[in-house]
Amino acid sequence: MFHLVLFVIFAVICVAGALNFLLQRHPVNSALSLIVVMGSLALLFLLLGAEFVAAVQVIVYAGAVMVLFVFVIMLLNAGEEEKTRGNKVALALGVPGLIAFFILICWAVSAARSQLGRVSIGDFYVPTQQLGIALFREFLLPFEVTSVLVLIAIMGAVVLARRERQ
Repeated sequence: MFHLVLFVIFAVICVAGALNFLLQRHPVNSALSLIVVMGSLALLFLLLGAEFVAAVQVIVYAGAVMVLFVFVIMLLNAGEEEKTRGNKVALALGVPGLIAFFILICWAVSAARSQLGRVSIGDFYVPTQQLGIALFREFLLPFEVTSVLVLIAIMGAVVLARRERQ
């Protein structure tokens, strides 16, 4: 019961941070809201018993990736965005579509509840050493390609932010 209460608390924090991320007008505040989301997701991973994934979530996403986001935002000197009224067609179709999608998901979960079995996260335990070996042997190329893509994104932000000299 205690785990359920903690899950609900951290899930509410996660959803509130995600909504705050979407509703913020300043990009730096949005990035800080995204850090809250990443931190609450790490706590949800801790509740599942995945300590390593929680640590990686905090170190990689809330640490390194968010530092890159804030660096690019500061580099681009992004100010406040202009507020628009929005598209009436998107509002007329989007809100009923979102409600229908939510009802469909709730119906699918409640209908399949009897077919779902219990899943024990502890059955899927992999030692950190084996995870590291798999990451740096079998998946070395995708890991390095990802780091090169992040480097290219940073270089692209620098080129876009560079001001022309007159």
